[in-house]
Amino acid sequence: MDLSSPFFTLGGHSFTLAETLLAAAAFGLVLLLLAVILAFRAQAGRKAERAEAARRTADMDVRLAELSGAVQSYASQSQSHQIHLQRVIDERMDMVSARVGHGLSEQAEKTTLSLSQLNARLAVIDAAQQNLTTLSGEMLSLKDILNNKQSRGAFGQGRMEAIIRDNLSSRSFAFQATLSNGTRPDCLITLPDSSLRLVIDAKFPLEAFTAFTSAQDEASRKAAEQRLKADIGKHVKDISEKYLLSGETHETAIMFVPSESVYAELHEKFDDVVQKAHRARVILASPNVLMLLVQTMQAIVKDVAMREQAHLIKAEVMRLLEDVERLKERASDLRRHFDMASTDLEKLTTSADRIGKHGTRIENLDVSDDSAAALPDGARPRLVTGS
Repeated sequence: MDLSSPFFTLGGHSFTLAETLLAAAAFGLVLLLLAVILAFRAQAGRKAERAEAARRTADMDVRLAELSGAVQSYASQSQSHQIHLQRVIDERMDMVSARVGHGLSEQAEKTTLSLSQLNARLAVIDAAQQNLTTLSGEMLSLKDILNNKQSRGAFGQGRMEAIIRDNLSSRSFAFQATLSNGTRPDCLITLPDSSLRLVIDAKFPLEAFTAFTSAQDEASRKAAEQRLKADIGKHVKDISEKYLLSGETHETAIMFVPSESVYAELHEKFDDVVQKAHRARVILASPNVLMLLVQTMQAIVKDVAMREQAHLIKAEVMRLLEDVERLKERASDLRRHFDMASTDLEKLTTSADRIGKHGTRIENLDVSDDSAAALPDGARPRLVTGS
């Protein structure tokens, strides 16, 4: 094939095969250069990317290392904080447990003390309840006694006898003694330095008093009041007529009312009845008043007994004074003996001192043969004896 023959025509210009091949080779070279350039650029870009990636990787490693350090530091701080928090929590829990235990112990002690006190109070309440039960039974029996006139009289006389027995000697009183007119008062008390005896009689107008205190209207109250006045007036009249005997009994008698409430009610609301009894020479006395009266009589009896025994006491005092005088004389004799013994002891002490001085002189004296021979006869020492 001829390389110089026209190969193709472009724009009115013919190109040979050689030109075409040269142009193709040049174009291929250009393409190869372009490819090399592009490849070099691509390789340079990849190197830059790899460098950038390495740089970024290094930065990332640095950041990761910093982050890892920060995380480790945070972890260590968190662990230390957690340990401190755990220790604080444990300490607080121990304190709370100790406080709770102490509080429970104190509460248990207080509860035990409260239970013991409660048991003691329950025991006291139980004892009080038993006493109330016993007292209720006694009150029921007392009510039965007071509802019976004979039993009520025995009850009043029993209280009076107990008061008199506890405060007077048996020689000073007599119960149910018979007077010259044949009557028998509840008690006769013998007065000192007198042949007269004091009459005490127990009366207890319970029915009239109960009716008066339990009256619901004015009419029943007035009726009960009149009944009470009548009963007391009858008791006062009986005592005045039966027991006030001239030359045998005291001019005043005692009407014993064995109830403080009845006695107080009589003096508060029935003063006219009390004054009427006084005019009849009858004195109303409650247990406390009778106690005071009997104690006063006891003091009087003791005073009379002391006066009766005054001469015996005087004689005993005189004997005691004589014994004191004899004791004084014997003490004086003993003192004289002591003085004489003291004088003798002083004399003995003086003699002992003199003997001691003589002994000292003898001890200080040279009694060898040569010294004794050298001395003249008149100059030889002499042993002085005597006190």
